[in-house]
Amino acid sequence: VPAGATPKDGPSAGITMAVAITSLLTERAVKPLLAMTGEITLRGLLLPIGGLKEKLLAAYRAGIKEVILPEENRKDAVELPPEIKKNIKLKYFTDVLPAIKYALEKKTSKKKKTTGKKTKN
Repeated sequence: VPAGATPKDGPSAGITMAVAITSLLTERAVKPLLAMTGEITLRGLLLPIGGLKEKLLAAYRAGIKEVILPEENRKDAVELPPEIKKNIKLKYFTDVLPAIKYALEKKTSKKKKTTGKKTKN
């Protein structure tokens, strides 16, 4: 990683990768202004992450309104600055499947594609 850069990988990106793959396969969009962090075990449990305060400060500065977090990080939220507690909705999960379900928009019915050409009457 170049000096001053932030690594974009690691175990805390597990939930993000799972949501991205599920979004692609199901053709369902991820909710707007939603961020997430958490390591996933082989059995689908969300494990706690480090650096919660720093991650949420970055999310706040980026305009994020909701963040999915591992349940075990709930105790760390006590130390968060008031502006984060007031402006970001924190959603806690222990399992990956409910977190994925929460992160994705409801599937909408596919609209009939049109060519944009007017038809003659």
